[in-house]
Amino acid sequence: MIQKSPFKFFLLTLILIALDQGVKLAVHHYMAPGFAGQVKLVGDWLKLHYVLNPGMAFGMQLGHEYGKLLLSVFRLFAMIGIGYYLVNLAHRGAPNGLLWAMAMILAGAVGNVIDSTFYGVFLNNAPYGSPTPWFHGQVIDMIFVDVWEGFIPDWVPAWGGQYYSTPIFNVADSCIFVGVCLILFFQRRFFGDQHVEDHMLPVSGPDPVEASVLPAEEFIEDDQKLQEPESAQNEDEVPTDDIQQETPESVLPDEEKRAE
Repeated sequence: MIQKSPFKFFLLTLILIALDQGVKLAVHHYMAPGFAGQVKLVGDWLKLHYVLNPGMAFGMQLGHEYGKLLLSVFRLFAMIGIGYYLVNLAHRGAPNGLLWAMAMILAGAVGNVIDSTFYGVFLNNAPYGSPTPWFHGQVIDMIFVDVWEGFIPDWVPAWGGQYYSTPIFNVADSCIFVGVCLILFFQRRFFGDQHVEDHMLPVSGPDPVEASVLPAEEFIEDDQKLQEPESAQNEDEVPTDDIQQETPESVLPDEEKRAE
């Protein structure tokens, strides 16, 4: 495969990060939180609804004093790992579809890392009682697909007996979701070619570098031996004692000729 430059894929990442942060800041400055500032976009099922998410996706949290800090650090390392993996895939010549999907996932990871790292300081939205505003910022969510709301049955672990609605998310979450779905739906196309090429390689065999080459002199001598007549090759093998030499009549003495 031909190596590719990751520049254009990182460019998409930067564009999506800018879009995500622009929407979040606009919602923070121009919308009121909760139902008071809710804006209907498409009927009653697609709305803008400003909420703060102190934890992970869909509002899930780590039940520990430093759970938010651990989550922020994890997001930071995940962002670095995804970026490195994107560069590695580009240098290996991976399909463009896979690289675009990874760029979207990276944009989503970076967007939420920015919220967690800086919003507690610059937007002063860290939860009350946080050890430090750094790495404790709350993620701003605003996209509300209102298709269900109500109380969850009591037998459901963790969330049972509480009132919930369809999760509210943001542009960064959407990028991660779309990128993961693309990889899952097209995994055979993204990884199939590489899988076939790996199976086409020989399992074992001689190393071309270590293969011996017949010297030119020996090759010429062997070729000459093959071209010589068989009779000529066997002349030296016939014993001289078994050869009966005949004397031509022209060399006999005159006396012997007259006697005959």
